[in-house]
Parts: sequence; structure tokens; C-alpha cells
Amino acid sequence: MGTVIEERRHLVNVAYRLLGSVAEAEDAVQETYTRWYAMSPRQREAVESPGAWLTTVAGRICLDVLGSARARRERYVGAWIPEPLPDRSEWTSVRGDGAGAEPVDPADRITLDESVNMAFLVVLESMTPAERVAFILHDVFRYPFAEVAGIVGRTPAACRQLASSGRRRVRDARSGAAPAAAAQAGLVRDFKEAWEAKDIEALVGLLDPDATMTADGGGMVGTVLRPVVGGRSIAQYLIHIADKAPGLTLLERTVNGRPGLVAQHTGISVTVAAFEVTDGRVTAIWAVRNPEKLRAWNEDGEN
Repeated sequence: MGTVIEERRHLVNVAYRLLGSVAEAEDAVQETYTRWYAMSPRQREAVESPGAWLTTVAGRICLDVLGSARARRERYVGAWIPEPLPDRSEWTSVRGDGAGAEPVDPADRITLDESVNMAFLVVLESMTPAERVAFILHDVFRYPFAEVAGIVGRTPAACRQLASSGRRRVRDARSGAAPAAAAQAGLVRDFKEAWEAKDIEALVGLLDPDATMTADGGGMVGTVLRPVVGGRSIAQYLIHIADKAPGLTLLERTVNGRPGLVAQHTGISVTVAAFEVTDGRVTAIWAVRNPEKLRAWNEDGEN
């Protein structure tokens, strides 16, 4: 059974990209293993490829979750942003019962690459459940359409069309090539310093005139319910926040594999901000404030 357990990391990676939530991904993987162990030993031995079986079941579970998530997110207070991931060196986990924390086993870590950067995950949110599953499994994880078809419940030709449609959405959303991490890190550092100095003109200079800032408080903490649009409007809002919430500490951190910022108050991470940078300016900011989505950032007051 060792090989079955070793599939866990892969399954969590697939499920997080499909669902945009660590908690939902872990639940989907747990349910997958529950179904595996619910079979008799003879039934399990008859499975030719346990890894393929597990991926198929996890994919179908995620497809069902995505369908129900649409209704839940329509009732969500304000914007829904995917759960931000810390860098591996900062990654900890909270047990589902909230009773405490324990370091995540390396096998449970989600691999940080371009398919988990926040801009990419936000585009995935615009896809239909079937599109998202077909696109992620084929384009990101390189599953052949014949296997994708078995998961999505469509023909291989239909899955090819779904993946193509997803690919088009990603292409249409991209305004240009993402900068190298070092270049983005430098811009984020300048942004942090301008915000700390409450230098509104410096912030305006770093923001694209048509930039957007979207915040996710989930109705649990105060934040804007609609995106703030326009570089100057965003700069003014950020200065307002700095005045309204003194004592914030800004830290440069890796957010979903790209340079971002974390705002802490009395050692607790209260906001995690991911940035999209194009042509040397910030074009989008996603600020996650919902404390349920910041659990991985708040173990023992670290980060």
C-alpha cells in the first residue's frame, strides 16, 4: 500500500489547482482515500493502476465540489479569492479540528509553480467546472484526453474542446509576460516602502493607471466588497488603510510562488497580498483578509 499513500502529494497538488482551497483539496483527497479503503482487499488488488484510480476518483470529487462551490460563492460576502500559499519554508498546517498545528510532511506540500500563481488561479475561477478539470488535467498535468474523459464524463473530443476553451481564457487574461521573480521582488519592495512612507505619488507611479485591487474578507473582517479600480484610487485607499490601522508591519513574502506582501498586526498575519506585474507596473492586487484562508500563515505567530 506504500505506493497508494505516495500518491497523496500528487492528489493534493491536483485538487488545490482544481479547487483553489487547501482545506477543500485536503477534504477531497481524504474522501478519495476513504473510498479506496472502503473496497475489499480483493477489489483493491484488482485495480490495475491504483494511481490512475485515485486520480480519477479525486477528479470526480473535485468536479462535484466545483459545481456546489458556484452556489456557495454566490452567497459569499464580497469577492472570493483562492487561498494564498506561503513558501515551503513558511508552510505549516492546522489540523481540521482546529485543535492545533503540526508541521506538514514534505509529501503534503503543494508544489509552487506557475500553475498556482494567483493570477492563474483567478482565471481558473472564471471557467466552468468541466473546463477547469479538463484544462488542468491535460495542460498542467499532461493527462491524455482519453483519461480526462473518464473523469469528466464527456467524450475525448469534448474534453479537447473544453481544454481549448480554458486555454483561450488564460490567453485572453494575460496582458503580457510575467516579469522575472527578482524584478517583481524589486517592485514589491518599492511598493512596500512607498506604502510605509504614505507616499501617495510614489504608489501611483508604481501602479498601472487601470490597475485593480480585489479584497477577500469573507464577511469575517472589514474590507471593500467591490474591486477598487484605478491606480490613484488604489493608492488613496492604501493610505487610508495605513491611517486607519496603525501598527501594521509589512513583510516581503513569497505568495503562491511569486513575490508578495504580508501585513501583520501584533505578530498575526491579517492580510496576504498577491501582485500581478506587467511592463514594470502593478496591474492587479489580490488581498486576502479572510482569517480562515490565512491559517497556514499564522502558526505560532511566525512568518
